[in-house]
Amino acid sequence: MPIDSEKLSIKEKLGYSLGDTASNLFFQTFILFLTYFYTDVFGISATAVATIFLVGRIWDAVNDPIMGMIADRTDTRMGKFRPFLLWFAVPFGVLGFLMFITPNFSASGKVIYAFVTYNLMMMIYTVINVPYSALMGVITPNSQERTVVSSFRFVAAFVGQFLVQFSILRLVKFFGGSNEALGWQWAMAVLSGLAVILFLTTFATTNERVKPLQQRKNPLKQDLADLFHNTPWLLIGGATIFQLIYIVIRNGSIMYYFKYFVKDQQLTLFGNVYSFSFGSLASSFMLAGTIITIIGAILANWLSKVVGKSRCYYSCLALAGISTALFYLLKPQDLVLMFILQFFTSFAMGPVSVLQWAMYTDTADYSEWRTGRRATGLVMSASLFALKLGIALGGALLAWILAAYGFEANVEQSLTSLQGIRLVMSIYPAIAAFIGVALMVLYPLNNKMMQKIEQDLKARRQ
Repeated sequence: MPIDSEKLSIKEKLGYSLGDTASNLFFQTFILFLTYFYTDVFGISATAVATIFLVGRIWDAVNDPIMGMIADRTDTRMGKFRPFLLWFAVPFGVLGFLMFITPNFSASGKVIYAFVTYNLMMMIYTVINVPYSALMGVITPNSQERTVVSSFRFVAAFVGQFLVQFSILRLVKFFGGSNEALGWQWAMAVLSGLAVILFLTTFATTNERVKPLQQRKNPLKQDLADLFHNTPWLLIGGATIFQLIYIVIRNGSIMYYFKYFVKDQQLTLFGNVYSFSFGSLASSFMLAGTIITIIGAILANWLSKVVGKSRCYYSCLALAGISTALFYLLKPQDLVLMFILQFFTSFAMGPVSVLQWAMYTDTADYSEWRTGRRATGLVMSASLFALKLGIALGGALLAWILAAYGFEANVEQSLTSLQGIRLVMSIYPAIAAFIGVALMVLYPLNNKMMQKIEQDLKARRQ
């Protein structure tokens, strides 16, 4: 394959990246607000929310790998992975909207409605995001170019995160006023429409270039055997689970932390007294973090060249874990220290998220190099399963921990409940981060190894 064909235009990199903006309009809403929405807006108990999150992942254990196998075996004139963006963009938006409708059902009816809509949305998320993730593995055979694409992708992802953090509470207030449930419904209608447009743009601006060495279809049993003998994938997959447990517990606790622990605050700046609601403080806290995270994501490619992808990944995750744990020492009035620690945490998480997906595509190359067989869709779908398992476990653990410490929505919290809120903002997520670090210390695919794999595969294709 000519070298020029390995390089992607800025248009294609940007077009591909918009798909992650679309995904993150919902992904970040789920992480930051869904537990809060279910407990404080829809009126579901924390224990029921935990069960909804965890039980739903049993089905995901089946449909994620199945979707990868379906994508690997799809063959259309539009490619293997791109067509799914066209076919399922609209269902993705519709189900995302339906998740945030609050029908006036009984307590059990609300749980059933939340369970059904949440799990349908997760299924559609799989159907569109497995092919989207796999697409990054076939738009170029160049490993370093994929790292650049991954940087574009995650800057766009953090733009989606920024949009959610900046707009969602404002849209809720704009559309609903004092009716928070109505506000959430129409705020998500806006984000759903935008997500559909962005996915269709990704479909229209990308191409698939990498073809498997073997034209015959691999047996499903062989694909699965290759996956579970792929040590680098097992390590990054395990690290992803704990990385997402860390992210979901920590970020999902922000609204609770500011609403019940920090509360409304008055600050004196330059001799003037300013009043801030807990909501404005939480929104500013998240927005400031996202801006810093984008800077970290932009620097990920440079950092990975200097120290290697895996070393950069686990070093940054360790820094995030340390700065998160330090939140346990803070008092409600320590706003400046909260924001300083947020800057350190957010900068460290920029490279982590970028490099995670670049390393997954490297593990697909490694499997093809070792076995002569390529199953990019299965590798990426299994990786998405690891991500969603981390989300589910993180969400369930957050809700269960809050329930264990006696949390009750929209009331003054007890000292025990406040202790639980402080712990889910600090110590508990930090533990998950350090487990992810321990796994990635063992990851074997350094830059030198990937250069050899890339050269060998290129020679085979020629």
